[in-house]
Amino acid sequence: MAEKETDSVSDTVATDLVVTKYKMAAEMVNKVLSEIVQKCEPDASVFELCLFGDKRLTEETSSVYKKEKTMKKGIAFPTCISVNNCICHYSPLRSDPDIKIKDGDLIKIDLGAHIDGYIAVVAHSLVLGASKTNPVTGKKADVMWAAHQCAEAAIRTVKPGNENYLVTDTIQKVSEEYGCKPIEGMLSHQLKRNVIDGDKAIIQNPNEVHRREHEKANIEVHEVYAVDILISSGEGKGREQDTRCTVYKKKDSVYNLKMKASRQFYSEIERKCGAMPFSIRSLEDEKKARMGVVECVKHNLIDPFNVLYERDGEFVAQFKFTILLMPNGPMRITGLPFDADVFKTERKIENAEIKELLSSAVSRKAAKKKKKKAEKAAESAVAGGESAEN
Repeated sequence: MAEKETDSVSDTVATDLVVTKYKMAAEMVNKVLSEIVQKCEPDASVFELCLFGDKRLTEETSSVYKKEKTMKKGIAFPTCISVNNCICHYSPLRSDPDIKIKDGDLIKIDLGAHIDGYIAVVAHSLVLGASKTNPVTGKKADVMWAAHQCAEAAIRTVKPGNENYLVTDTIQKVSEEYGCKPIEGMLSHQLKRNVIDGDKAIIQNPNEVHRREHEKANIEVHEVYAVDILISSGEGKGREQDTRCTVYKKKDSVYNLKMKASRQFYSEIERKCGAMPFSIRSLEDEKKARMGVVECVKHNLIDPFNVLYERDGEFVAQFKFTILLMPNGPMRITGLPFDADVFKTERKIENAEIKELLSSAVSRKAAKKKKKKAEKAAESAVAGGESAEN
């Protein structure tokens, strides 16, 4: 029943009110992301930064639609901060060993919010201490440029009429130009109302098994996607270590839980989080939640977002943005600017097809402006030439 609801026209960006709610959530996540970036300084605690991010997401989302008592809103993806070779989903609890960030660390910040079930997610990467006078070089610079250019290529290929594997192959080509690899098997999902992992998805760097199992799909107008670019300076394979998983999402499965702690835990996440991913950190009693989560995972009631790592000594960069596919072109509603001046790579894009793609306009409106600008420049040149002859 819920799936049918998410497919109705009134729940898509064909409706102005829905676009407004997506944009509202996007404005909030961009604001909170910027605030976290400002707090990234040497010796800052990853736990405290994640705690701060979640607190601000809750404050921002609770400040709107106050009269709509039944409207759900809040965190759509808890704040995760993954450093250097840690790929994703690192969101520690108070009881976990704390990590302090330091100059030179490549830091990935990942979070999301929703208003009335309409989800906006974002991720941004930065290198602490990088500046114009102290630019980043080597593998870190290569992987940052690769991830940025992959995101720019993705926004130009996640378009109505294109197939999901065109985006997959384009990301692969761009990353290879920088001597980097996309993280194998990572997915960018279609977003729907109350659904953060819709059926349509774009896969990165698929192996043979992925290619057989991952369905082809056509991208269509009025769809929304969370485009998640994760690029590695290494071999591009994620692996689990001994870091505890803290982020989960409720599934539609049914099972009669035996333990009281498990039943209380499941009841709390149903009430507080619904179908959105959550952190154990956000629950009332962390100790009881850590007990309750075990039985829920064992019986497939919740999905874990495991913390993944690339090999030591490698770096992973991430850029994630939410994109609305409107009739006049794609609308990217989340993300912060890329500071090109602080990343100095010796690599450059040689592939003519990729060069042409990256130089193309994102939307029709932008393309028209570009064309008009070129026409005006041509007219000025002609007029200048005529006056010179006179």
